[in-house]
Amino acid sequence: MPFARPTLEELINRVATDIASRLPGMSYSLLRRSLAGALARAEAGAVHSLYGYLDFIARQALPDTAEDEFLLRWVAIWLPEGRKPATFASGTDAVQVTGTVGTVVPEDTLFVRADGQQYKTTSLVTLSGATALTSVIAITAGALGNSGDGVGLTLMQPVTGLSSAAIVVTPGVTGGNDQETLEALQARLIRRIQQPPQGGSASDYETWALEVPGVTRAWVKPLYLGAGTVAVFIANDNAVTAPIPDAGTVTAAQAYIEGKAPVTADVSVFAPTVLLVPVSAKLSPNTSATQAAAAAEIDDLFQREAEPGGTIHLSKIREAVSVASGIVDSQVTAPVADVVAGAGQIPVPGTLTWSPF
Repeated sequence: MPFARPTLEELINRVATDIASRLPGMSYSLLRRSLAGALARAEAGAVHSLYGYLDFIARQALPDTAEDEFLLRWVAIWLPEGRKPATFASGTDAVQVTGTVGTVVPEDTLFVRADGQQYKTTSLVTLSGATALTSVIAITAGALGNSGDGVGLTLMQPVTGLSSAAIVVTPGVTGGNDQETLEALQARLIRRIQQPPQGGSASDYETWALEVPGVTRAWVKPLYLGAGTVAVFIANDNAVTAPIPDAGTVTAAQAYIEGKAPVTADVSVFAPTVLLVPVSAKLSPNTSATQAAAAAEIDDLFQREAEPGGTIHLSKIREAVSVASGIVDSQVTAPVADVVAGAGQIPVPGTLTWSPF
């Protein structure tokens, strides 16, 4: 039988009744402004606080209900690698600068994005033409440091012969990840308890991949490249556009998993390719609020169900749209069949088109 914490009113009544039972014949003992009534309320208030603390302590006794400080203590026991740290976004030859031939762009030259995010160059570059490419790294760690192709940057201090305007080019500035959230950390901890290491099982490879900063989802494909091989596909939901990790994250995951895997296993880590899935639907009512709700449900469905070489059933797409908040009726007109990804492909929502009935 679960423990039920008594309410403050129940505790007041208990204490008052106990006092009254020890003062026979004194009918005024429970009056609100009587000494006995005041003592009952004061004691019940103190006891109620103690019950509250006991309730708090009980929640910390198990990792699935533990709060921040206690969760981190559980993590220290079960996950020696700890919480995944934030990482710095960077890009090799990712920023194009413009200036006079022969102009030198020193190492540690600072650029700033319109929202205040700062980057510094990681090596000296000399312009041999009107433009040159330079490598940069974000000053602060986190996903906000990621910048896609076409994002403008500005020099923070003038450099003789160099234009103050620069632009991010392909492959962009990537690899920035926020510190692992406590919710994600808790999920990894529970996974570690429920699926203990088994010397190289499929779940072990997934667990190892999820321990790498920048990896939020992972799938294991045994014998993918032949006998003795194990393929691990990884995704990063913090990426700038599609949930595809950058080359640095793939390399880091490869090295980390190789250090954990059995020596007889031939491990290969891959970033999946994107299979864009346009979704069209009629909504009733067709408003900005219902469109946003339907889009959120579609995104959630693809994050839950999509995997390399997997299938997202049309019925689930219809369900995702129909259960969106505020929608009374809906009809999905595209896709018209189950979405089947090829080997190494991961389905990602493409253009979302909404229309009224």
